Amino acid sequence: MADPVWEVAPGLTDYPAALAHMQAQATAIRAGGAPECIWLVEHPPLYTAGTSADPAELVDPGRFPVFAAGRGGRYTYHGPGQRTVYVMLDLAARGRDVRRFVAALEAWVIAALADFGVAGRVIQGKIGVWVDGPHGPAKIGAIGIRVQRWVSFHGLSLNVSPQLSDFEGIIPCGLQEPVTSLRALGSPATMAEVDAALARHLPAMLAAMAG
Repeated sequence: MADPVWEVAPGLTDYPAALAHMQAQATAIRAGGAPECIWLVEHPPLYTAGTSADPAELVDPGRFPVFAAGRGGRYTYHGPGQRTVYVMLDLAARGRDVRRFVAALEAWVIAALADFGVAGRVIQGKIGVWVDGPHGPAKIGAIGIRVQRWVSFHGLSLNVSPQLSDFEGIIPCGLQEPVTSLRALGSPATMAEVDAALARHLPAMLAAMAG
């Protein structure tokens, strides 16, 4: 099948507008009226609540706007310096295996990180991508997806150079472990370089979905 369209949004993308765009794109993909799409954005600082969000984990509700995301998972942060990748794919044509899809997304982030000399890994029972920091595991990539009529949307976020203190208004993903970024790990990688790494490893991610 054809490769997904690759789109990089300029500037900061309004979150409600992003939700509306993803929903429309997913509906059009299922109807056969639009191609699959990988959409890379940055958002202004905000928190999103997944379908499993616990209000007790919103530590500072007045810090940034909070949006109900409709994806799986709990609270997460989006903001400048974080690459958010919205993955709108036809899973009916790519194996109908949501667990394999999530694992492929994790492996995609890990492969991109390796291009910058950063060893990412998964931790059993915890969705996302982790690195071993000076004080133990730290999360560098989050994953939260939604599947509607076998079309995926939402996706993943990778911390390139965000303000890490912005995460302090929530308990990210309900986990007590710290978050980190490429910059905090000493990498000078730019957003454009991270995008190029993700593009380079996209074919392997798509192949992994098929098993």
